Amino acid sequence: MPLKAYGVLITRAVDTRREGAKDTPHYQIHLTDDSGTHYRAAVNVLSQERPSELLYLVDEDFGHPLTARLEGLPSGWNTLPPGPGGPNLDFVRGNLFDPAKLRTLPPDRSGPDNDLADVLDHYVRRAVADQEARLYVFGERFGPEPTVKDKVFGFLPGNGVHDIHMNQGNSPKFHGDDGVWQDGGILLHFPADGRWVGIFLAFQSQSWHTDDATGHALGNVEPGKPEPGTQPVRIVAALVNAPGPAPEAETVTLINASPTAVDLTGWRIVDRIGQSSAVTPAGPLAPGACLTVPLAGGAQLGNRGGEITLLDKSGLKVHGVSYTAEQAAREGWSVVF
Repeated sequence: MPLKAYGVLITRAVDTRREGAKDTPHYQIHLTDDSGTHYRAAVNVLSQERPSELLYLVDEDFGHPLTARLEGLPSGWNTLPPGPGGPNLDFVRGNLFDPAKLRTLPPDRSGPDNDLADVLDHYVRRAVADQEARLYVFGERFGPEPTVKDKVFGFLPGNGVHDIHMNQGNSPKFHGDDGVWQDGGILLHFPADGRWVGIFLAFQSQSWHTDDATGHALGNVEPGKPEPGTQPVRIVAALVNAPGPAPEAETVTLINASPTAVDLTGWRIVDRIGQSSAVTPAGPLAPGACLTVPLAGGAQLGNRGGEITLLDKSGLKVHGVSYTAEQAAREGWSVVF
């Protein structure tokens, strides 16, 4: 079953605490919302399963329609209902980043800038020093516990967020945490710079091909099958804001970057809420060739930002991109990825 209390905590950072590299260490963040309520964010920096080092990615200039969907949410804890279309995180379906860019780091190592805690500290400490900065922490809430002080920072009541990492495609031991549109992560907003920073974490034991209903790893995925972002066919452009009245003639352009032909029979393009359009014409796409696909069959690319996903004939994700309202603002211009 999915997480019981998934959502996003909107707060400012007050303090941090490192726990070294023993047992199951976390990077702890002390947070407060605008009403003065205290919270703790417990961020995993080491996995219980081997390989134990976490995968991480930091996007220092995070541009995604998700940030616009967060506008208007109040400070403090916000429960998020399951499903696409809202501000939920989903590493597989939300096209937040290219999984091929994820890297591993040890949890804690002597010396500067050489472990995962150092990476987190670099950005969170900056937010602590910036009174205007806000953290958007996605995960599962714990507490409040009215009579129990927080075990790290000592505030009362104990209260906070954990599971601030990918929460699907788990090994059988952690199947109970699987779900879709419930991944954890941290977004930092620095208003003075007009900039967002995204921090995303996953376990190496997790699968990047998951069931759309349960979030469980798909059993029909071949061992060693390339992960999303490493396949030869990629989305390179989309005509989102086409000229003329609605329904507009929207298109998505693909490229085969490999030296061999790729058969696109049965492949589909999916929009941000899961509606799909067949990739036509079916058949092989020659090496180095591009194909412009007119959208039909329900898939739509909204002008206020969205996500575009390419699926193969088995329904496995091949590639995905996102675009913002600003990128889609110019009528008749293609968004290039």
